[in-house]
Amino acid sequence: MWAAICAIAIIPSSPFRSLSPRTSFAQSADALKKAQAAFDTAQQDYLQGKYDEAAQGFQDAYAARQFPQFLYNAGAAFHMKGKKQSDVAAYTKAVEFYKRYLTEDPQAADKAKVEKAIAVLETEIKRIAALGVGSGSGSAGSGSGSGSGSAMPPAAPSPEVQQLGDVKVRGLVVIESEPQNATIYLDDKKKGAFATTPWSGSLDGEHKIIIEKKGFKISESSISADPSKLFVLKAVMSEEGYLGWVEFSSNIKGSEIFMDDKTIGSIGKTPFQQNVKPGKHTFYISAEGYSEYKQEIEILPGQTYQIRADISGTPLGKINVQGLGIEEASITVDGQRLCERGPCLKGIPVGEHSITVSRPGFKPYRRRVSIQEKTETQIKVGLAPTPSRSDAIIAYVLAAGFTGGGIYLGLQSDKLKDELTKEIAAGMPPPDKNDPRFTRGKIFAIAADASFALGALTALGAIYYTFREKGAPSTGLIDVRALAIQPQVGPTYAGVGMEAHW
Repeated sequence: MWAAICAIAIIPSSPFRSLSPRTSFAQSADALKKAQAAFDTAQQDYLQGKYDEAAQGFQDAYAARQFPQFLYNAGAAFHMKGKKQSDVAAYTKAVEFYKRYLTEDPQAADKAKVEKAIAVLETEIKRIAALGVGSGSGSAGSGSGSGSGSAMPPAAPSPEVQQLGDVKVRGLVVIESEPQNATIYLDDKKKGAFATTPWSGSLDGEHKIIIEKKGFKISESSISADPSKLFVLKAVMSEEGYLGWVEFSSNIKGSEIFMDDKTIGSIGKTPFQQNVKPGKHTFYISAEGYSEYKQEIEILPGQTYQIRADISGTPLGKINVQGLGIEEASITVDGQRLCERGPCLKGIPVGEHSITVSRPGFKPYRRRVSIQEKTETQIKVGLAPTPSRSDAIIAYVLAAGFTGGGIYLGLQSDKLKDELTKEIAAGMPPPDKNDPRFTRGKIFAIAADASFALGALTALGAIYYTFREKGAPSTGLIDVRALAIQPQVGPTYAGVGMEAHW
């Protein structure tokens, strides 16, 4: 696919500013056009396998605008020539331009990968030299006689060179503004500042670019970056003197900033700055586990305001509860609901805490854990199903049956006793000792006592079956890792880096 060169110029109208950019900005634009033309030609030459012409084109692009990616592309062209022809001179040039690329961009995201390529190519240069193979671009010998004058065929690339694969040249995203030194936000201002203009680097996919500078109207545009293209975004920003400028900071970096209505959501995280419409505004700054800072300011046009928040609170550690079916489980800490459903990643105060994970139809998981500052305690929970209590239910039914039978038999025994007692009280002759009612009454009484005894024993068994621990318990695998988040700023990027240690 042929690489294309894209450029967007954003020039908002303003009654207070001419649409003609400054002379220096125009000169910069001319240089960028030269770089674009050279890049376009070099990209086509590269795709056609004209590696010398491609390398020269990328060098011409770099001469017009000093973007480190152009140096990398020149190195890539020499790299591919060396690989195709086992050309020591080309490999040497590739190493030279790769090193220049890392010198120009010491914080390059692919630094380790490029350093590995340099080491492999330097080893390959020594290997080819030891074989006595020519540079690959020289002419063959012209000896006579039995004829050993033909050139030696190029040596095949080593397995290490083959593992590097075919190198692809890279596209570039360039973001410039007039005036320069404007803050760039990528996709959402809430993510914090991405870089300042002028900026160049690699992006992929669709993004929203927000450019902001004190006293100027915000520029917003959407781009669709392609790794194979040179994409230039130029924003000529118009002055907007009727706005005020507010700079936010706090002793806790990354604190959330809210303006007027907190239900709308935060406008950004400290440190942060932006234009604000004139009028009375209320600003809130807070962080999880810390107190809230509140300040009201009357914003005047063209004025600059600084809000510095000193917030205090309890140091926090992170708890991360995961597991199969956790989406239907609730998580509580010290009896207080932490998450209505999982997965649950929250900050809680350092110290000892009681964690409970509950899910209907499953045994709860309970564990006491120690939360430490700047750590994430990950709990992978496996909840065991609550076992059936059918044995207890059967025991309760039997207990009720025995008890009911005992009551019935007791009533029958009492009925026979009452009949005999009434006959004696009525003056009738005493019943015969062989009267079968005596025997039946005794049998009913003994059977009633036995039924009550069996009912009591069965009821005790039912209670035991109800409360006994049946089946495997719910389990949890705990893993604690230390989190270290540090700001990282380089010539082609800005952001934070995170390290995790187990």
